Amino acid sequence: MKLKLPVSTHNWISLTGFTVAVISLFMITFLFVISTVFLEGGSYLGLVIYIVLPVFMIIGLVLIPLGMLITVKRSGFKDKEQKDSWPKIDLNQISHRNAFFIFTIGTTLLLLISAVGSYEAFHFTESVAFCGTLCHDVMEPEHTAYQNSAHARVACVACHVGTGADWYVRSKISGMYQVYSVLLDKYQRPISVPIHNLRPARETCEQCHWPQKFYAQKLRAERHYLNDVDNTQWDIQLLMKIGAEQSAHGLKEGIHWHINPDIAVEYISEDDKNLSILWVRYTNIKTGEIKIYKEEDQDIDLDLSGSDNLHKMDCMDCHNRPSHNYRPPAFFVNEAITSGSISQDLPEIKNLSMEICSEKISDSDSAKKYIERSIKEFYESEYPEVFESEPEKIQNAIQGLTDVYFKNIFPKMNVRWDAYPNHIGHLEFDGCFRCHNDNLTNEDGDTIQKDCNLCHTIIAQGSGEEMQMARVGESLPFQHPGDITEDEWQESLCTDCHTGLNP
Repeated sequence: MKLKLPVSTHNWISLTGFTVAVISLFMITFLFVISTVFLEGGSYLGLVIYIVLPVFMIIGLVLIPLGMLITVKRSGFKDKEQKDSWPKIDLNQISHRNAFFIFTIGTTLLLLISAVGSYEAFHFTESVAFCGTLCHDVMEPEHTAYQNSAHARVACVACHVGTGADWYVRSKISGMYQVYSVLLDKYQRPISVPIHNLRPARETCEQCHWPQKFYAQKLRAERHYLNDVDNTQWDIQLLMKIGAEQSAHGLKEGIHWHINPDIAVEYISEDDKNLSILWVRYTNIKTGEIKIYKEEDQDIDLDLSGSDNLHKMDCMDCHNRPSHNYRPPAFFVNEAITSGSISQDLPEIKNLSMEICSEKISDSDSAKKYIERSIKEFYESEYPEVFESEPEKIQNAIQGLTDVYFKNIFPKMNVRWDAYPNHIGHLEFDGCFRCHNDNLTNEDGDTIQKDCNLCHTIIAQGSGEEMQMARVGESLPFQHPGDITEDEWQESLCTDCHTGLNP
């Protein structure tokens, strides 16, 4: 039986729409099979399958009735009655019957395909590949740091979006501007932080890390290498007071006391990055006790109940780089030497690595060449005997430094450790010392103390045979390595000397 359709379908617009829709559907099916069965493709293939081609298919489907409507209008109407009446479907007419069954079967198949496609498109836009690799140059630093973080198996959307349709819609709406910025090269290098439209940490982080989950104290062992000829090893072991000494005490003491549900810690900072804190209010929710700490010369007069500058402390005030932490050279070079990818036997390799990493270079290729050239020229000039006798160690050092360099420094996006301050600790950034600096005082004269033992105690420190060990239950006073007196480091902040390029 010859397939007969209404005369109104006999036009170039409908024919073009039909052709576009059929070709798009065929390509979607073909690419879906390729990506599913043969596990081929990546984020860009997913973009084509679930977003680009469906758009073309929908455009094609819209053109079919549009062409029919235009054709009907151009052909005119026989009389006023027919013009004002609804379209008639007469299944006794072959053309009507064919059109009806094609429309019914086609619509059912389209709805089925759309349901599957929408489901796959939703999961694709929620995937790590979509977030991290689609905009490769822009998101390369974040994606690389994320892959080397403790959250490497946690999907991006678990922290950046969370559960619920409302935040999913918000994220996609805000993402529209991000797409615009990438396409027109309007984005900042490095990308500016903090991102103010992120979901509150208590609705995301606390899905896994909830305040009632008590943490015991934790032993932390760090290995440093000094910037001297011998790359002298210097170890320190800290007992971190993450929680109370006895877990039954919960959050009554320890570092995580700051998120105790029974208290509220609020603060006002001088800048949107919260690098300089001027005013702190402590509230005991159970007793109603309130204490306000501020610098003596600061006169803050504002309506605190409605102030946009007033922040309630939560996880992100300390853990502000939980998955995208770009480590300072002093730390990632220490780890490379410890792992053996950079040999400790090479004289001055630690200091040389710090000098190399301190240079700001415009692109990755130039950085690779600079690392190789600098190391080779240094040993050829300063230690020719090492250059002649240890070429393998020198080549391994070049490769080792290159590997860790490009996990933490991204020249094209101007991303490196000092672009994104990390508030955990107090060595290369002020971190804890933003509040614990002996400068914020309440009306009773009490200060927020700069006392290292509030957060940790030292149970071992030193180098080689000079290693000091504390007795059980006791701690050691900090001994600064190198040629520095006790008064010097006690009277200043770590960041006065440490910039990420020091041990």
